[in-house]
Amino acid sequence: MRIRATALAGAALLALATGSAVAQPIYPAPDPDSFYAAPADLADHKPGDVLATRTMPSLSEFPDIDVTMIKFRSTGSEGNPIAATTTVLSPRNRKFDAPLLSLQQIINGLGAQCAVSRALYTTDPNLIMREAPAWNVLLQRGWSIALPDHLGPGSAYGAAKLGGQITLDGIRAAQRVPELKVEYSPIGMTGYSGGGMATAWAAALAQSYAPELRIAGAAMGGVPMNLVTMLETMGYGAHPAFGLAMAAGIGLEREYPDRFPLSEQLNAHGLAIRDKLANSCTNDILAAGAGQGAVDVAKTTIMSTDPTARAVVEENSLELFGGVPNMPVFEWHSPIDGLVPVDAILATDRRYCGSGVKLWTAEEPVPDHLTAAVLGIPAALTWLDARFRGETPPVNCWTW
Repeated sequence: MRIRATALAGAALLALATGSAVAQPIYPAPDPDSFYAAPADLADHKPGDVLATRTMPSLSEFPDIDVTMIKFRSTGSEGNPIAATTTVLSPRNRKFDAPLLSLQQIINGLGAQCAVSRALYTTDPNLIMREAPAWNVLLQRGWSIALPDHLGPGSAYGAAKLGGQITLDGIRAAQRVPELKVEYSPIGMTGYSGGGMATAWAAALAQSYAPELRIAGAAMGGVPMNLVTMLETMGYGAHPAFGLAMAAGIGLEREYPDRFPLSEQLNAHGLAIRDKLANSCTNDILAAGAGQGAVDVAKTTIMSTDPTARAVVEENSLELFGGVPNMPVFEWHSPIDGLVPVDAILATDRRYCGSGVKLWTAEEPVPDHLTAAVLGIPAALTWLDARFRGETPPVNCWTW
C-alpha cells in the first residue's frame, strides 16, 4: 500500500533550540548512474532545456511502447538551477501531436531508488508500481505519458512547489524532443495526493513560470493544500505515519538548509531516526517512525512559531499561494479524509472559482484517502479526454 502523507511536513516545525548547530542537513547518496548528474554548464541553460536523452529498455507491462528518459534543466525551491528527469512512455505507432499526459506519481521517499524512473525497472516488491499496467488503457488511446521524478535530484520529499516546477519543465522538455512527436500536442496533467500536490502546484504556477505552455486541463485529487493546517490537524503526539512527516521535514531541509534547519533541532533519538530515513522509501520510512511524535525527536517539547521556518511551510502550502491556474481544473477528494484536511481543499476551490477558474469539483463518498483515489480516477481521465477533444469544460461552482 502506498500511503501518502507528504503534507505532514508541518509536523517538522520543531522548536528552534538555542545554542550552536550540532548537525548539518543529510542528503541522499549520489545516484551511481551518471545520467542523473548535472552537467558543468547547467547554469547556462534555461528551464525546460533538454540536457540529455536516452532510450530505455522495453517494459513487459507495456507492449509496443517506447520508453525515453529525458534529463532537463529545472529550478530548485530557492531559484537555483537543477538537473531533473522525466520518463516518457510513447506508443510505438504514435501519431504527431496526439495527447501528452504528465502523470505525477506518488513518490514516498528520500533515496534515489524511490524515484519513478527507478521504480519502473525495480525488482523490489516494495517499490513496484502496481497500478502501472492500468496506464496501458491510456497508451492504447494513443496518448503519451510523461512521468517526472518530481522530488528532484535531492529527493526533497515535502517540497511541493519544487514538484510543480519540475512538472512544468518536464513537459517543456518532452515537447523539445522531436522523436516523441508531441511538440504541439494537447497537454494534460494528473496526480493524486503527493502527485496531486505536484500537479496542483504546476497548474497554479503555469501562468507565471511557464506562460508559453497551453495546458488543456489539470486533474488532481486528495491534494494537501495547506501544510500548516496539516500540522495543526495532526497534532504533535505519536502517530503511525510520523515517519512520513519526519521524511517531509528532511526533504524541506534539503531544499531550504538555511531557513529550515531541522537537523539542528533533533535530539539524539531524532538524529538516529533521521539517519535511518536518509535513503529510504515508503515501507522503511513508516517502520522507522511508527508510533513516534515530534516530542520524541525534538530537543525541546515546545513547538516552534519561528517565522523563518514557518514561512518555508507556508511557501509550500498552495492555499496560501496567490496564483491561480490558467487552465480548466478537475478536483476530487473524500469528504472525510484521515490524512488531508478537507477545509483547505474547499477554501482553495472557492478562491479558484472566485477568480474565474473553470473548476469541476467532486466528492467521492468514502471516508478513506486511498479509496477516494481509485474511485475518482475514471472520472478524472474522462474529464481529461474531453479537454483533449476541445469540449467546453463544465463548471459547478454555483452548487456550493
